[in-house]
Amino acid sequence: MAKSSKKPPAPEPAFPAAGPGAPFPLKTRRDIVENWLPRYTGVPLAEFGDYILLTNFQRYVQLFAKQHGVPVRGRDKPMPSATAGRITIINFGMGSATAATVMDLLSAVTPKAVLFLGKCGGVKHRAELGDFILPIAAIRGEGTSNDYFPPEVPALPAFALQKAISTTIRDHARDYYTGTVYTTNRRVWEHDADFKAYLKKIRCLAIDMETATIFSVGFFNEIPTGALLLVSDQPMSPEGIKTAASDKAVDHTYVADHLRIGIDSLNQLIHQGLTVKHLIF
Repeated sequence: MAKSSKKPPAPEPAFPAAGPGAPFPLKTRRDIVENWLPRYTGVPLAEFGDYILLTNFQRYVQLFAKQHGVPVRGRDKPMPSATAGRITIINFGMGSATAATVMDLLSAVTPKAVLFLGKCGGVKHRAELGDFILPIAAIRGEGTSNDYFPPEVPALPAFALQKAISTTIRDHARDYYTGTVYTTNRRVWEHDADFKAYLKKIRCLAIDMETATIFSVGFFNEIPTGALLLVSDQPMSPEGIKTAASDKAVDHTYVADHLRIGIDSLNQLIHQGLTVKHLIF
C-alpha cells in the first residue's frame, strides 16, 4: 500500500503574524480598552460621539435611533448603541460590574461628558412613579467601586453637568428631587425588612444598581459624569414592587420625556460650548 505524500498541518503559532485584522498581544490598559470598546459595541472608535448617554434599557436606544433617523448598531453585541451628531447612546446592561466596564471602555475615546439615564426605586414616599431624581451623590454600597478607590472617597457627579440637567428639566416645565441614591449589587432585596430599615436609616432618596459605580469609575478615568434617574417603582412596600405590567406602563408613560431631557441637556452643553470637566482629577 503506497504511503500518502500529504503532510500533517503545521501547528498554529501562539500569536499569528501581524497584519490587518490579525490578533496581537494587548500589553497596556490603553491597548485593552481601545480593542474592547469596538468589540463590545461593534462601533469603530472614530465613530463615537464625544458626548455619551448611558442606559441599561434597549427601549432608550431604539427611541433615540427612531427620533434621529439613525440605525441601532451592534444589535448582536453586549452593548448596542446609536449615534446622532455628537451624541452616542449606549445600552450597557444592568448592574455595577457592567457599569464599571463601560466607563473603563469609554476611556478609549475620552468623552467630554457622560450622562446616565437610569431607573431607580423610590425609598422615600414622596418620590412617586415618573418623578425625576437628580442625585448630588451616591452611596457606594455595591462593592465594585472599591476596586477603584478606598471606601472614604465619595461618589460624586460633575457639578456643571448636573446643573445643565437641572436647567433643562425646568425648561421642560418639570420638577425634580435631589438627594443621595444608594447603589447596591443586590437585585432581590425587596423582601428583606432589615435591609429596608437600613435604607431608611441612611436617609437615601432612592436605590439603584449603577449610579455610584458610574460616578466613581468616571472619576477614576477622568471622565465627567452625571445622572438623571427616573423613579420606576416604590419597592419599600409590597404593592410598589416592580412587575412586568408596571414596568411596561412606566416605559410607555415616562421614558420618552426622560430621554428627551437627557438629549437636550447634552445639547445645551454642546451648543453653548460649556465645559463640565471642572474637577482636578
